[in-house]
Amino acid sequence: MLFQVMASRWILQRNYSKKITALTSVLKKYSPFIFNEEALRQFQLLKEAFTTAPILSSFNPSLPTILETDASDYDLGAVLSQVSDSGKDPIAFDSRKLLPAELNYEIHDKELLGIVWALKRWRAFLLSLSNSFEVLTDHSSLQYFMSSKVLTCRQARWAEFLSEFHFTITYRPGRLATLPDYVYPERGVDFISKNPRNFHQ
Repeated sequence: MLFQVMASRWILQRNYSKKITALTSVLKKYSPFIFNEEALRQFQLLKEAFTTAPILSSFNPSLPTILETDASDYDLGAVLSQVSDSGKDPIAFDSRKLLPAELNYEIHDKELLGIVWALKRWRAFLLSLSNSFEVLTDHSSLQYFMSSKVLTCRQARWAEFLSEFHFTITYRPGRLATLPDYVYPERGVDFISKNPRNFHQ
């Protein structure tokens, strides 16, 4: 039963197919059932992966919603979460590398791009919310972006897109704005061997 649950959630685990090679061999049709040490090891690792963070919650359009974004010199990251009785629960997370042209953006535009990209990524969720949502950023000037009178052509296009959504931008300084490691799998974080740090703080 546990393996069936794991199979239905494979997309949430990095390198899932490689992690279950011994298990899939055991379950092949017409093959003898030999549950060897390697299959047991993989089974235990998967049990750990599916019972420790990051465990994603189901989206609820009536709950308070938070979008956290971050931009570095080379990539973008975002976490969509909701506040429930149990605390702040992750709904989805994603990241991507900056395109060659985007690498030349000023930091203000990189941070703004992170918000625009995340809103496009989870547009269906965010437009279905009953109330406005909160966007957390470590770039203080973005708080005033929507009321700015002087915009570049790129920023004007982004502002038009952002106007579809009902949200507030909140500045969160320094280390408080650091996204969990599991948001950036391309940086080499293994979901099984390394748990995200301080997500619920």
